[in-house]
Amino acid sequence: MKRHAYVLAGDPAWLGHSVGSYYPFVDRIIVSYDRRGLSWSGHPMSVSQALERVRWLDRDAKVVLLPGDHSDPDRPVLQVETEQRQRALDAAGEGADWVLQLDTDEVPLNMTSLLGAIDSAHRTGADGLDYPLRDLYQQVSGGQFLERCGRLWTSQASFPGPVAVRAGTRLSHCRQAEVPLFRVDFAAHNTDPWHPARARVDAVVEKDKGIAHLSWVRSAEQMREKATTSGYASQIDWPVELRRWEWRRRHPLLTVVTTPLQARRSRFRLTFLPVPG
Repeated sequence: MKRHAYVLAGDPAWLGHSVGSYYPFVDRIIVSYDRRGLSWSGHPMSVSQALERVRWLDRDAKVVLLPGDHSDPDRPVLQVETEQRQRALDAAGEGADWVLQLDTDEVPLNMTSLLGAIDSAHRTGADGLDYPLRDLYQQVSGGQFLERCGRLWTSQASFPGPVAVRAGTRLSHCRQAEVPLFRVDFAAHNTDPWHPARARVDAVVEKDKGIAHLSWVRSAEQMREKATTSGYASQIDWPVELRRWEWRRRHPLLTVVTTPLQARRSRFRLTFLPVPG
């Protein structure tokens, strides 16, 4: 099976860890970026730094740079994002069977497991793979993180969209696609609070073989940039969220202990993961 990938270059925080995790397992990586170094909504992004990290990783000349105009403050942000992703996916799909579409803050913890899930999706006739992400929120120390969890500190999966799709797939919204999916979860029943309780599960994977989603694991300066450049920036009260983020960084144990009393998006547990700092 021929596997390619695409990357949207603009957020360098975890790019090296993300691309480095799957670099040996794909034949080509399309790197899409705004040629002016702007976000979808028109704010400056760290595009040049992201490209430097990509070039440093590309020891086998697998990377193909794909500059474009992907900033338009006058249009819905997620529409602009979807169009950029589609162009990158179309380019990555040339000569491929499947395309990985991982964000640069997503790090597979076990590529053998992820590749096996893609093979299973291929064999069963699915056109996309839903594979569970673990939402990490803060790095407490070394390999210790605050991780979003259930009310009683149970594992939760997150599915922002298929992490791999067949070449030729049309995206409907961001990286989501209205295609038959092969769905992997951390249990034989759905563990994602944003999916219906009866959502189908085709295969189960251990939590230590999921994908680490490090979207909020970054420096204070990187968090401030995220507040202006992320696709969902306008949907969050960032001054409030940044204050909460900083408080939880200083008080991780209290954050964990009070989890059973908190609303769904404010529940955390301490976990150890082999993700380098």
